[in-house]
Amino acid sequence: MQTAEALPAAPSVSPSAPPNEEWSEIIEPRTRLLDLGLRDVWRYRDLVLLFVRRDFVSTYKQTVLGPIWFFIQPLLTTITYMVVFGGIANLSTDGLPQLPFYLAGVTIWNYFAQTLTTVSTVFTANAAIFGKVYFPRLTMPLSIVVSNLIRFGIQFALFLAVWAYYLATDNRLHPNLFILLTPVLLVLMGLLGLGLGMFFSAMTTKYRDLAMLLTFGVQLLMYATPVIYPLSQLPLKYKVFVLANPLSSVVETFRYAFLGSGTFSWLALGYSAAFTLAALLVGTVVFNKVEKSFTDTV
Repeated sequence: MQTAEALPAAPSVSPSAPPNEEWSEIIEPRTRLLDLGLRDVWRYRDLVLLFVRRDFVSTYKQTVLGPIWFFIQPLLTTITYMVVFGGIANLSTDGLPQLPFYLAGVTIWNYFAQTLTTVSTVFTANAAIFGKVYFPRLTMPLSIVVSNLIRFGIQFALFLAVWAYYLATDNRLHPNLFILLTPVLLVLMGLLGLGLGMFFSAMTTKYRDLAMLLTFGVQLLMYATPVIYPLSQLPLKYKVFVLANPLSSVVETFRYAFLGSGTFSWLALGYSAAFTLAALLVGTVVFNKVEKSFTDTV
């Protein structure tokens, strides 16, 4: 009787044996809340640039004026403040021309406000992308910070043009060497908007009411920041509360550096830096915790 020849046994593969293929990406759970995964973000830096380009195209693709709105928005806002607060309310500008005074506050404030409000909706606004393909989630809020920084650069150029005109025609402006702190102020505003934005973005995945509350809160926060008034004109009982706002010293330092009027304090700026680091730390912890399961709640 002819017997069937035994088939060779399949080779046993140890679970710990390395695969023959070289994987380009290994997705594994994070074990540390404070692990930002900056190495992965650096590897996906091209994706960050694509997100930045997407933000510009999606915002101004079907507009008539396009990027010119970068100039129109701060100008219209500044003119409104000049009419309402400078003309009707007759608020003091510390003896400075109204146009550079209000434009300085609007320019630096817009960078923070736009970063915070846009980052705060990163999970809910991009849920479809997050649910389809893997990429480091931090690339999305970082791209928002970069794109808003470009917007700030355009609006800052407008401010410099107005500033240079008044510097040549008006002797009330007295800029100083604190202008060199401008990059530091931008880092503080960007990181504070990033930290608070990541916190609210994580929380709004479950509590949608926070998105509407944040929009209203940012508007109120502007009035608690010396954007439309100088800090020196506030009564002492109110100045304490305004100084508790970490944005106040940043705006005042920016205005003091370029216009030469206002208040500057290393202690207040140090407080803003400490608050920013704390907000970034809390925002990172909450963001890393929620990003693992947010697709189940969005």
